[in-house]
Amino acid sequence: MLETKPHILIAGIGGASLGTEIQKCLLQSNRYVLYGCDISRFAFGHYQKGFKDTFVINRTQYIKEIKEIVEKYKIHVIIPGGEEPLKILTSERERFHKNGTIIAANSIDVVKLCSDKLNLFNNLNKSIPIPKSFSSDIELNLEIIPYPCIIKPALESGGSKFVFLVSNRQELSRYIKFFTENDQKMLIQEYIPLHEGEFTVGVLSSTKGSIIGSIAMKRIFDSKLSVSFKSKHGLISSGYSQGIIDEFKDVRIQAENIAKKINSKGPLNIQGRMLEGIFYPFEINPRFSASTYLRSLAGFNEIDVYLRHLLFNENFTINSFKKGYYLRSFTEEFVKIGDIKNGEMD
Repeated sequence: MLETKPHILIAGIGGASLGTEIQKCLLQSNRYVLYGCDISRFAFGHYQKGFKDTFVINRTQYIKEIKEIVEKYKIHVIIPGGEEPLKILTSERERFHKNGTIIAANSIDVVKLCSDKLNLFNNLNKSIPIPKSFSSDIELNLEIIPYPCIIKPALESGGSKFVFLVSNRQELSRYIKFFTENDQKMLIQEYIPLHEGEFTVGVLSSTKGSIIGSIAMKRIFDSKLSVSFKSKHGLISSGYSQGIIDEFKDVRIQAENIAKKINSKGPLNIQGRMLEGIFYPFEINPRFSASTYLRSLAGFNEIDVYLRHLLFNENFTINSFKKGYYLRSFTEEFVKIGDIKNGEMD
């Protein structure tokens, strides 16, 4: 047992991002000393109350400077606050662990699997219902694609970045050309209609793969904040979830089954839609969700629970939460010119 509060470093603290939501969850638990870092000196987290200190990291010396922070400030755990830090830090996990610092993230195998969506959905298709999925191989027969459909990057790029709703073959041809000219591998998926609901589901698993708990939010789209694109053909959600948290047992059971199938050992966030009682996942990210603070308000503080599991080998089963609507917005901050962070540690 640690004699003092564990020192936690959140890597990636940009505004309205996963990193700043993680910080709010850990402040709520009041168990940790918090540090943050980001490659941008304008990252909102630098100016958000609650950090003991924050640091600007040089992108080209990312791991080197993280290690310097870890050694100087005796960091016990690093939590990736975004997709890029997740990829970089999990690849260096063993080197950090040898020096006594834990990377709070899913296994490297799960991170690699989820970083290639085509491979992921091909893997899931063996045992899990998924939207019909196609690669954009040059020989692809566009006649077999169901319309409307979704086209999006197949590699990384979580959330709704470069996700397009396509209504016909001519549009799809144009988007395929766009992705090809930008050297991006793409994934084409059947569009699942919204009328039975879209859900974002957090499934937290132990380091041995057992389910600690899950929580589901049925999204609402009354606010522009939650909508990336909308037309007569359908709707694409943004990365800013809000809605109702309730039991949603059928959704959670199916999401937990997905976590088991890919051998998840940590945080997993699954977005999907229901159709005739079946939950069809369309986005799976091996990390905490940016809606994690909404979950903590519901009594499901997955980050605190996971840290206690990693640090103290505490075992939990989370199966209750406060039901209701969880809404969100942006906040603003004024920073004097002279108070902008530089790239040097104090």
